Amino acid sequence: MKYNTQEHRLPMPEYGRSVQNMVDHALTISDRAERQRCANTIIKIMGNMYPLLKDMPDFKQKLWDHLAIMSDFKLDIDYPYEVVRPDSLACDPERIPYANGRIRYLHYGRLLEGLIKKAVSMPEGEEKAQLVHLIAIQMRKNFITWNKDSVEIQKLIADLEDYTDGAISLQAEDLEIADLQPSAAQRHRAAMVQQRRRPARKK
Repeated sequence: MKYNTQEHRLPMPEYGRSVQNMVDHALTISDRAERQRCANTIIKIMGNMYPLLKDMPDFKQKLWDHLAIMSDFKLDIDYPYEVVRPDSLACDPERIPYANGRIRYLHYGRLLEGLIKKAVSMPEGEEKAQLVHLIAIQMRKNFITWNKDSVEIQKLIADLEDYTDGAISLQAEDLEIADLQPSAAQRHRAAMVQQRRRPARKK
């Protein structure tokens, strides 16, 4: 038996080896008109494989692009569209500008640091106060991801003050305590964890 792993690599695996064999056969047809009819038939078969994509505005052009790629750009036919060029496939994608640099508190994350910097730059007022309150709630959520037992409000306040080098200094009464307290489910989970950690009593 001859397995697919012994065959040459497919340039467009999503269409399968049967369609690739049709493209390879089209390359062997010497008559240009017959070769064109063969290419049109292959395009119809390729389109029928993905009927849900037919409403896309550039669906047909993509099919012809794929046909050109599958033929290694050697299929001499009249393309109804200007197909993709081989050199455009070899270019490297643009690098994603990942944020580098030190995160002061890893368990809070980099996005929260950006929110805190935004809050520091805002003028005093109700909008800033609401943002600081939301930041404190998010700090609590991020904190209990790593420490599932509990989180002290004073700890969040101290971290926020350290984050901002003292620009934002709060008191516990400045925040709505109910929003920052662990939920009943979280308190139950913490109690179960503490119970499991207790050593068994000797009989």
